[in-house]
Amino acid sequence: MSAREAEVLEALGAHRSNAQIAGALHISIRTVESHVSSLLRKYGVADRRELADLAGAQRGPGMSGVPAGRTTFVGRSHDTTAVRDALERSRLVTLLGPGGMGKTRLAAVVATELRAGGAFVDLVPVRDGLVTRAIATACGLTERPPQTLDQVLIEHLQVGRSLLVLDNCEHLVDEVAALTERLLRTCPELTVLATSRERLGIPAEATVLLPPLDAAAELFVDRARAVEPEFQAAADDIGEICARLDGIPLAIELAAARIGSLGADGLRAALDDRLRLLSGGRGMDERHRSLTAVIGWSYELLDDPERLLFRRLGVYVGGFDLEAAAATSPELGRGEVADLLGRLTDKSLAVRRGSRWRLLETIREFAQARLSGDELAIAQDRRLHWAADTAATLENRLDEPAAESGPDVRAAGSQDGGWRQLYDEVVADLRAALAATPAEPDPTAHRLARSLAHLAFARREFLASVGHYRAAAERAEDGVAAALDLRSAADATIAISDGQTGVELLLDAADRAVANGNVRATMLALAVIAVNRYPNGSLFELPGEETERLLAKAVNCAVPGDLQVAALLAAAKAWDHGGRRIEADAELAAEAVVAARRTGDPVLVAGALDALGVAAASSGRLRDARSSAIERMELVRPLPRHEPYAAAEIIDAFHVAPTTATAVGDLRAATAAVGAPDDPVGDHPYISLPRLIRVCAMTGRFDECVEQADALWNRWQRAGSPPIEWMASAMSAVAMVHGLRNDGQFGTWAARALRVARTEDLAGAPWLIAPQLFAQARVAIHLGAVGDAADVVRGAFAELGEYWWAPYARATAAELAVVADLPEATSLLDAAAPLGEENDWAAACLRRAEGRRTGDLSVLAAAAADFERIGARFEWACTLALIPDRAAEARTELAALRAPLP
Repeated sequence: MSAREAEVLEALGAHRSNAQIAGALHISIRTVESHVSSLLRKYGVADRRELADLAGAQRGPGMSGVPAGRTTFVGRSHDTTAVRDALERSRLVTLLGPGGMGKTRLAAVVATELRAGGAFVDLVPVRDGLVTRAIATACGLTERPPQTLDQVLIEHLQVGRSLLVLDNCEHLVDEVAALTERLLRTCPELTVLATSRERLGIPAEATVLLPPLDAAAELFVDRARAVEPEFQAAADDIGEICARLDGIPLAIELAAARIGSLGADGLRAALDDRLRLLSGGRGMDERHRSLTAVIGWSYELLDDPERLLFRRLGVYVGGFDLEAAAATSPELGRGEVADLLGRLTDKSLAVRRGSRWRLLETIREFAQARLSGDELAIAQDRRLHWAADTAATLENRLDEPAAESGPDVRAAGSQDGGWRQLYDEVVADLRAALAATPAEPDPTAHRLARSLAHLAFARREFLASVGHYRAAAERAEDGVAAALDLRSAADATIAISDGQTGVELLLDAADRAVANGNVRATMLALAVIAVNRYPNGSLFELPGEETERLLAKAVNCAVPGDLQVAALLAAAKAWDHGGRRIEADAELAAEAVVAARRTGDPVLVAGALDALGVAAASSGRLRDARSSAIERMELVRPLPRHEPYAAAEIIDAFHVAPTTATAVGDLRAATAAVGAPDDPVGDHPYISLPRLIRVCAMTGRFDECVEQADALWNRWQRAGSPPIEWMASAMSAVAMVHGLRNDGQFGTWAARALRVARTEDLAGAPWLIAPQLFAQARVAIHLGAVGDAADVVRGAFAELGEYWWAPYARATAAELAVVADLPEATSLLDAAAPLGEENDWAAACLRRAEGRRTGDLSVLAAAAADFERIGARFEWACTLALIPDRAAEARTELAALRAPLP
């Protein structure tokens, strides 16, 4: 046998895999396989398992009793090093960890690698008073009267260096500790490696805590292929299985053993009852035949108070602090609970991280399964009260100043300080406590559901918030309280631009509030407002007669004298008399503003101002609409972002601010509004990204526009293409950018705009006509593609359903008429002139068109200055290109934008 074959044989004796041997010896796996084949021939044995046994026999007497590993030792290289390093520093090392974590196997591997004399003693079958005898037997010793067995053992261990491995000490800790301390004191060259679920607690003891296996997936695949050699599964599926098994090696091995009968999909499903799944294994040690038996071994070693607390802690799915632990066992007292928690942690049944503890999920399921029916109900009820109190405490902290640093806090941009981390730590148990309650009136469950909904909304978990408010409504003690819960849910949905669901919730709330006329009137009025103000999906098709009927019902059931209800009814009338969706009646809107100001409620005032702004815009008074938007922003800035009641209005004000700034051609103000640090929606894709895309398109930030548009489109498609029709104008802006770059994607994005608008042609989406015609006209001008100019111009000067983009569409169409030399070009410039009074971009565009028509370079220079002033980089460059002595400057600028010369 060559020296290299000897090294390979020794590694086989340590039950290393071919890959591990190759790595250790710095040779290829194929070379290892060649050496193994050679060894099999030379020794005449059947397989590598027999080679491993042979290698063990060749090591001589050495350490006795080391259990032979019959499978590949996977992972734990870091832990093996940690144990060896600890043994170099201390003569007593205890390897700690819960059952099934692989302590015995690791101890055996370390003992084999150290090649020390001594004994490996399995203490599982040993009972009180027999530890000395078990160790002596493992060392091949018997009594030698008049010497006691203790004296014989000490005398034996005093000769030479030796390693004593004491495996599974947890049920004999006191006796093992006393004997170990005596042996270490009297045998100066003795080293002890113990494995236990709790430390021995004697001086100079070093401990190594064995964590979940980091190579869990590798172990699973290795064991699964031992059962089914052709086993294959996706890495994500294997990762999920191992994560749900807490990385416990025994659990992974037991699960892998079922792969032949269940497959990966079946195994994942069966993990819903993991303790049932992880049973039925075979082996010499009965404790390792099921995970229940492994944990049960530890459970049986607990005293009664430890068992009681352990069982009750099983109701906490996400971890717990001392207060939570004490809440489930008030009869124990806080101090006693603290002591018991420490004991459970020492026994490896609980894991502590800072001021919190958790049970590994497999251990938690075992604990919960030990709760009897009555005890389970009591524990869950106590958890419910703890959860309601905890959620209320966190809710009271929502107005605390935000932390100074941290990307998550800065992204949220508002008043949500240290409560976030606490919420994240307890939210799983708050949800579990609520889920365990039936959908029936319950004041504690209702309190928890409302607080949890509010916290979730503040944490920007919007859909979860809506679900919790719905749950609150089901647990409310009367219909009026349920209606208020549903109103909060509606506010939350409207805040994320789901007006359709919001209206459904408000109508449900109205049906439940029959006992209170004003509450019912409030819900109906809000529904009418939402239909007209936030239409999406089927709300666009809702007949006007239906909202008229709802408004009439609201007026009829309202009790006179309530200023809030009067203001909402006034707003509903203004919106419902606008003649079509997203429009309002100017006179009624002004009355709504007056009524709202009487209440002193900034949310109602801001809402009424929106109706006034929309009414002004629909009549062409864009600067008046901008003034309303500015006042709205001043009203909403101090409002709490975490309140759904206020958030919907705040978010809409932040939406309208850049919209109106763009509508009046103030692109610098629009850019500032889009990037406002206190925007409550942060980077919400369907709200913030369309705003950003439009502004980028208008200001010449073309690369950013295209990048963000691609991201938005992909997210929208992955989400199932939800109805968000107002996002379509952003798609038109992207089409324009692609057209200006002449990269062949104009048609693609124009079609995408129609798809987002949920229509096949512009006639089905009147709000998209102006943005789409603006894009067509601007691209036609830049590329000189004027073949369809007459049709585009005619469409732009027809009635437009989108008043915010009308100045852009008509001013650009007038310029197109000049470029195409249409006979009506001059009259169209005159017709569009009033738009310049309302929109700075339109004024600059019309000035440029006049300069084109007359050839007056001074007029063109003035137009270029106008575009530069408002921040329209692309338009500034295009205008310079029309001035001969500045054409080179324009060429450089357009090249940077990756756009051709006009």
